[in-house]
Amino acid sequence: MNKRILFVSHKKARCGVYEFGKSITDVLQRSRRYQFIRAECSSLSELQTAITENAPTAIIYNYMPSVLPWVATRIAPRLFKSNIASVPIPQIGIIHDITQRVADSAVNYRKKLLLCRSSGLVNSLFDVYIGPDPTLLLLNPLVYKTGRLLPRYQNNFPLPSKPVIGSFGFGTPNKGFEKIIQLVQQEYDEADIRFNIPFAEFGDRQGVNARAVAARCKALITKPGIRLHITHDYMDNKTLLDFLANNTVNIFLYEDKSNRGLSSALDNAMAVQRPVAVSDGVMFRHVFDIEPSVCITNNSLKTIIHNGFAPLEKHYNEWTDENLLWEYERILGSIFAKLQQPVRHKTGIINTLRAKCRRMLSIPDSTFTWLRSSDKVSEDDMTTDRSMRYQPVQIPAGTSLNRILDDNARQLYAPAVAKLKELAPKTMSKKIERANVQQAFVFDTVYRYLSQYKNPKLLCVGCYEDTASMGLKKMGYAIGEIDPMINYTLQEYFTKPTTRKNSYDIIFSTSVIEHDPDDESFIRCISDLLAPGGIAIITCDYKDGWKPGELKPEVDVRLYTKRDLINRLLPLMGDCRLVDEPQWDCPKPDFNLLGKYQYTFAGLVVKRNRRQ
Repeated sequence: MNKRILFVSHKKARCGVYEFGKSITDVLQRSRRYQFIRAECSSLSELQTAITENAPTAIIYNYMPSVLPWVATRIAPRLFKSNIASVPIPQIGIIHDITQRVADSAVNYRKKLLLCRSSGLVNSLFDVYIGPDPTLLLLNPLVYKTGRLLPRYQNNFPLPSKPVIGSFGFGTPNKGFEKIIQLVQQEYDEADIRFNIPFAEFGDRQGVNARAVAARCKALITKPGIRLHITHDYMDNKTLLDFLANNTVNIFLYEDKSNRGLSSALDNAMAVQRPVAVSDGVMFRHVFDIEPSVCITNNSLKTIIHNGFAPLEKHYNEWTDENLLWEYERILGSIFAKLQQPVRHKTGIINTLRAKCRRMLSIPDSTFTWLRSSDKVSEDDMTTDRSMRYQPVQIPAGTSLNRILDDNARQLYAPAVAKLKELAPKTMSKKIERANVQQAFVFDTVYRYLSQYKNPKLLCVGCYEDTASMGLKKMGYAIGEIDPMINYTLQEYFTKPTTRKNSYDIIFSTSVIEHDPDDESFIRCISDLLAPGGIAIITCDYKDGWKPGELKPEVDVRLYTKRDLINRLLPLMGDCRLVDEPQWDCPKPDFNLLGKYQYTFAGLVVKRNRRQ
């Protein structure tokens, strides 16, 4: 029998959080792995009834403090034994106003109680957290994230014959309706503006704020050719989508600059596949990477309309119901797997007690990470400059790409290191200088092969702080990026519904494979993702003759040997072959880490055969 998952939301209301929860559960109830049960509750007693009736194996809360205020009371010590805290099942919170700060500081609520630090803060309520924000960095093992959910909608309405600029939202502060009026009048002499500003169930039930916003907007109209239409009806999903579909462009100029989650308004606007324009407000950060930009600080409204919906198609194709269902099934699978993990028995009573304490507090396992340097991402200026050029190094005759990355390689790839320092100076400054030969080798080798493909499709595996990927992106190349710190492991990405097998022209991965407990599935995934004629470029920590149990860096699962590469990994790559004769002999490795670990690095470059 499938495990039952209780999805808790508030009673039906004119509220975006409610509609979000309903849309999510409509998708989740298609799952074949779990039975999702929606429960609309307004008190702890109603929740306890739902728990008794359904006997769930996990509870997910569609949480916002204003709509589920009673949830916060469950962390009070007097409720620890009698209410939710006594339920021995994972408590999972969807946090709508998620930010990086909130995600980074979130703690397990049982741990919070045991430490006697009772608090009503959102970041201490649950065992684990889900942020519906694809921009989050997963620095906290208690936090998961998902993409957005765009309603599926077929837009059969013709484009208006003259510009129709639309927007909607409650009349809460900082929505920027007035700025839309001003912007339209700056760029147009004739246009229709259509606003839907309903009364909010939480905060503006009588519509005082909504009417005040409407009055201010009407007072701003100065051009006779600009016509303003405002409605206050709360539209159901279908009516709202039809409203948006009849506009030339839908625009949102929120003014919030910090401490806010993402706007759900954009989900509906993108669903109708009309151009979208946004402000540089923080609630639209998930579309700031779009090129050409849909932000009005970067492009005019007319330019955004001219560019059409094409810039948004990548995200439109990503934020689907099938991907969201996959995300939730993957997250729940991870949570249940961690609950079943036995305590690792370590040497010494202190370590044993610490492990048991971590298990008792349900702290997820964080031993597997691809992180190689700092805990935070550098904010290098990633402005794309397509005019940048790089001349690959001149490789001496008889020198292989399948080679040891030693001092000779450091000298050869010095120009590539210099280029990366130009492209990503802040991140490069944090790297171990002698280890930069790997990034330089990967950057140079990827660039070397780019000219062999028309519109090459690239994938970086282990992209967090990967300067080769950062440098190539800054030079204008589109790169798919995966990393457990950003989104998924390679093996997870391989199972994603929208992942296209046999489609990547170049896949590159810098010093990642040695951190993966299952390097054989890792290498199979890379092989199966490569297009015919595609290239895989991999570096690894290497020490020929190394055996399990011998000294190695603690973050590595293993060090690689010539035998590993030739006899174990290559046969797993199917119809891939080395691009040249390997030169992996290295009797004296010349890299030392922390004065303790002596090893080196190796490059592995293979090409998938073209099909006959």
